[in-house]
Amino acid sequence: MPAKSPVSYLTDILNARVYDVARETALDHARLLSKRLDNEVWLKREDQQPVFCYKIRGAYNKMMSLTEAELKRGVVVASAGNHAIGVALSAHKLGCQAIIAMPLTTPKVKIEAVKRWGADVRLVGDSFDGAYQYAVALSKKERKLMIHPFDDPAIIAGQGTVGLEILKQCEKNIDVVFLPVGGGGLIAGVSTYIKQVRPEVRIIGVEPEESDAMYQSLKAGRRVKLKDVGIFADGVAVKQVGKETFRLCRKMVDEVVRVNTDEICAAVKDTFEDTRTLVEPSGALGVAGIKRWVEDRRKAGETVKGLNLVAVCSGANVNFDRLRHISERAEIGERREAILAVTIPERPGSFRRFCSLIGRREVSEFNYRYSGDDNAHIFVGVQIDHPSQIEKLIRRLESKGFPTLDLTDNEVAKVHARHMVGGRAKGLTDERIFSFEFPERIGALKNFLDQVGTTFNITLFHYRNHGSDFGRVLCGIRVPKEDRKAFILFLKTLGYRYKEETDNPVYNLFLS
Repeated sequence: MPAKSPVSYLTDILNARVYDVARETALDHARLLSKRLDNEVWLKREDQQPVFCYKIRGAYNKMMSLTEAELKRGVVVASAGNHAIGVALSAHKLGCQAIIAMPLTTPKVKIEAVKRWGADVRLVGDSFDGAYQYAVALSKKERKLMIHPFDDPAIIAGQGTVGLEILKQCEKNIDVVFLPVGGGGLIAGVSTYIKQVRPEVRIIGVEPEESDAMYQSLKAGRRVKLKDVGIFADGVAVKQVGKETFRLCRKMVDEVVRVNTDEICAAVKDTFEDTRTLVEPSGALGVAGIKRWVEDRRKAGETVKGLNLVAVCSGANVNFDRLRHISERAEIGERREAILAVTIPERPGSFRRFCSLIGRREVSEFNYRYSGDDNAHIFVGVQIDHPSQIEKLIRRLESKGFPTLDLTDNEVAKVHARHMVGGRAKGLTDERIFSFEFPERIGALKNFLDQVGTTFNITLFHYRNHGSDFGRVLCGIRVPKEDRKAFILFLKTLGYRYKEETDNPVYNLFLS
């Protein structure tokens, strides 16, 4: 069967059956963000859909294309959340049984939303790919139709109606549209429509640095399958983009930018400040991408001013308990907080002098630990207005005899040390420090401890649960010289991503 042409997709998008269940969402002007970036920023509010995400468009369009016999047999779906909600609602409306395979790491708010529409939820695997393999096997076994979350022409056409609405709603000439990218269904549909109607509009995809399958694939000229994916932005946690979505994106997408977790958290806050809506991490990717793109162009010496930039806010299905982690990292992502390690002489008046040098800046965090008769170490978070102020503050402190280290980009400092500064072990030898990551799910921490704690002596341990993000552990392990070879082999067979932190200055200053 020949590949569908862009003109054929244009026709399908214009005739897509989405508005029985979906609504035309607003294109809102982000006044505060526009002023800060000196460009006009517009937010396409897909969080306003009845299921709080755009996925209902493609899901319903696909379900409406099924025959009565196919609907009677029922459907099987694999989804990290939002597609599952769309199919569950569509199946409920059409009287069709739906079995939904979702990763164990799926936020509870999405699982409950699917169950409310009467779907049969099966929690399988650590990421979308594990759930997908289960769904494929089940569809064959029970002869039920598999509804792919992104790599299907009807899904792509349904999502393309987002692009149709953007061009219809924006009275000004749009310069760039920024879209979150997971498997590629949304960006394939939107870019295919916009490029047929307004080819001068640039289309830019946005991916997390830890889930950049489309970026890697476009760079390589072929579909690349990632070994691991970060699941902080669970809605786009896909190891490999679709065949059809990749084919379209190679022709229609101008660029893909990548953003980190801190930038995503900052974008969640930006969206809230302009709309008073809390979008999920994947829903904030478009805003994070705008900020990254503008900053990169300006660093390259380009004049980026007065452009009309559209970000698709793709969804707002976020667990409330994840907001703690998001708010914690937002200020750093926005470069409004600096984390510093300051060494002060242990003598009367040093504390007072240090505080006077900080001046009238708001202190967000302050941890002090006596380190001996000569010096003390301070772990401090300081509010700033611009990244350049970090360097100025450090120079000021050091000029007054307070050696200072910038920890703002140090993951061990941000995730662990700020919650555990002050613990030291006297006379401990052979200690090595590692950070580990494992997919967050029930029993994951116990499984980790069962493997590590029963084999080697743990000397330090810190873990925080961040909802559906990776479980992050900072672990001290005593490794005598005679056990080093066995220890290296153990790390290789453990099955978790790890990084040695023994030489990390945070450990040496505050924990060793």
